[in-house]
Amino acid sequence: MTIAYLGLGANLGDARQTLKDAVVCLAQQHTITVLAKSSLYRTAPIDSSGDDYFNCVVKLETLLPARALLRLCHTIEEQFGRERPYRNAPRMLDLDILLYGVSSIDEMDLVVPHPRMTERAFVLVPLLELEPDFIVPQRGRADQFVAGIEDQRIEKVATCQCIVPNARTHAPFASTKPNCR
Repeated sequence: MTIAYLGLGANLGDARQTLKDAVVCLAQQHTITVLAKSSLYRTAPIDSSGDDYFNCVVKLETLLPARALLRLCHTIEEQFGRERPYRNAPRMLDLDILLYGVSSIDEMDLVVPHPRMTERAFVLVPLLELEPDFIVPQRGRADQFVAGIEDQRIEKVATCQCIVPNARTHAPFASTKPNCR
């Protein structure tokens, strides 16, 4: 089993719901166990146009080799309607392999660690939420790169406070269940 981290992003359609559904889709794969998911973050497009993006990072354990995980990510993107009309086009769903164990992969269509992960707030902030002391292989502590992304707008998406009836008194109370919309 290999621990991997995926970056998820979307800015077309109901992007928040798309990310939630994509995490469920990943969790339904028999070759993957989702271990953790960061909060959702809203970010301005970088080198792109269109509406703001919603992003998160998912930590998973997988039996898949890196190339098979990449194929699965592309398949899931396609199921959600991803099109690639041009580089950095707005997207229904983007799944990027950020890290795959301690592997260093440098191939035409797969580079791990992701080459721009230390330059993007939408990757670093959710990654550090999951792993505050994370070390990026071949690069060092992830938190050392935060100063370089401070000018990038990123906002944590507030979770809702669902009203759930108290079973004993039937009175409502606020639940801290995240993302219940």
